Amino acid sequence: MNNYYDIILKPVLSEKSFDGISSKRYTFKVAKNATKTQIKAAVEHIFGVTVQKVNTVRVNGKVRRANRKDEGRTSSYKKAYVTLTADSKAIEFFESLA
Repeated sequence: MNNYYDIILKPVLSEKSFDGISSKRYTFKVAKNATKTQIKAAVEHIFGVTVQKVNTVRVNGKVRRANRKDEGRTSSYKKAYVTLTADSKAIEFFESLA
C-alpha cells in the first residue's frame, strides 16, 4: 500500500456500526489486500487516535437480478472493525452523526 488513504476507503454507516460508537468501536470499508497492521497504522495516522485492536471481515457480494434470466453479483469488499483504547479521543466524524 502506497498511501494511508488508499487503505481506508470509507466509513460504514449502519445501525450496527452506530451501536458501537459509544464504546469507541468504528467500522470502515477497507482495501481487500490490507492487513490488520496496515489498517491500524492508517487509522492512527488519519484520525490521530490510538487503536487497541482491529477485526476484519470479508463480505461476499450479493446476488442481484436484472430480469428473469440475467443474474449477477455486486462486488465483494473487506470491512474492518476498529476498537480504540479507553484513553484515546473519539473520532469527530462519527461523534457528529450520533
